[in-house]
Amino acid sequence: MYSRHLTPDTRHRLKVVGNIPYYITSPLIDKALTPPLPERVVFLVQAEVADRLSAQPGSKTYGALSVGVQAVARVEKLFTVAPGAFRPPPKVRSALIRLTPLAQPLVMDIEAGPLRAFVTACFSRRRKQLKNAVPGLTEAELREMGFDPTVRPERLSPEAFVRLFRRAPLTHQE
Repeated sequence: MYSRHLTPDTRHRLKVVGNIPYYITSPLIDKALTPPLPERVVFLVQAEVADRLSAQPGSKTYGALSVGVQAVARVEKLFTVAPGAFRPPPKVRSALIRLTPLAQPLVMDIEAGPLRAFVTACFSRRRKQLKNAVPGLTEAELREMGFDPTVRPERLSPEAFVRLFRRAPLTHQE
């Protein structure tokens, strides 16, 4: 991918570009968004993954991957690429995405992994109401934080998940 021994001046000019194997997309995105951060990441990915990465709260494709990446980077789905653009043509459509690390990420570097685990746990109970999906927080605590305990996790923004994550008992953040 790239060297872990970059100088501050070099790091800011670094861009990561690739047509990545679809079966390891998430780990490669994770690696690309691990410090030292490049200025920009541009990947050709399966269109379905691009939709999930760029999904907004409340949409069918919004999930843990959306929240985890959007907490640290701005996601742009640039365009789709038809299978006929490749020889041999794949069985799936592709899309070009651009990830630009946020100047002020929603989480610190050490929180990114635990946040992903927390959000994944919340989305594993996707159809449940927040009061039943967020482990360790009571209905009263959710209301105190300004959340409707009957809302479903897929309706929450990445910022809301970060607030919940920081308030949830530590045993549920590991």
